[in-house]
Amino acid sequence: MWKLEFELKKNEQKVAGITQDDFDLAFKFSKRMYQEFGDLLKAIVLFGSNVKGRKPQSNPEFTTGENQHLKQGLPPEPTPGSAPQPKQEEKNPGDIDILVVVDDVTVQLTPELVETYRIIVKKVILDISPRIHVTSLKLTSFWAYIRAGDPVGLNILREGVALLDSGFFDPLKALLRRGMIRPSPESVFTYFARAPRTLYNSKWHILQATVDLYWAVIDAAHSALMALDEVPPSPEHVAQMLEEKLVKPGHINRKYVATVSKFFRIYKGITRREIKEVSGAQYDSYYREAEEFVKAMKGFINLHGLKPKL
Repeated sequence: MWKLEFELKKNEQKVAGITQDDFDLAFKFSKRMYQEFGDLLKAIVLFGSNVKGRKPQSNPEFTTGENQHLKQGLPPEPTPGSAPQPKQEEKNPGDIDILVVVDDVTVQLTPELVETYRIIVKKVILDISPRIHVTSLKLTSFWAYIRAGDPVGLNILREGVALLDSGFFDPLKALLRRGMIRPSPESVFTYFARAPRTLYNSKWHILQATVDLYWAVIDAAHSALMALDEVPPSPEHVAQMLEEKLVKPGHINRKYVATVSKFFRIYKGITRREIKEVSGAQYDSYYREAEEFVKAMKGFINLHGLKPKL
């Protein structure tokens, strides 16, 4: 009976965007991780500015950092080239990015083991440096990226430096340098399929931004009415109350009532799918009109001795 053993070696290869001090912190982290988990870890990889912001697209809740860490378990099998999650975790420019590959082939990752892993990784990060930003992947998940020739996975393989390697990361890196790992036809079409969805999402974001302008107008109008000790009505009645309480007494120009009515119609059109697209020029016009309205309501509120903050 024999046992494969490997030791942690300090790789002197430089990583783009990583200083020597950051490298030393990453090495210290890797050493502690190996002391805690041993052969459960298949690789610990440091990667720098060339791949910052382009990680394997696992669910953000599985990303381990100072305030964000594994909550339920390691990521499920990835779909190389799949669309990113709507909300990605924000990173600081000074983060030290580390990928931890965990053995799920010879080790059964039970909920108890995953929870232990989560707690220990968080403690190690806090003990060494809160700037360490860890992404954990199962070995099978990492292999799925490489096998499909996923650009994100290949970029990590190309630019990353293994601080700990059980004997698969550096050989894969060498195969990549020899041109023996190439994107599969499936990954090509999978990545291309993201383009139409992303174009559609860009239009949806402009629609959502227009809805935000509507709420800015409504909130500002409500604030002005509250300054008169009036109970704000439901949005469809705001324009009428502004006419009665602010326009007739001469507090504001009648055009601002038209602004409220206009944004209410736009909001209804978007929510009812009657308005399917807002152009950039239209949005710019809407933004200027909403901004002018908010400033007008602020001026009115100031007259009543209140100082709203924008």
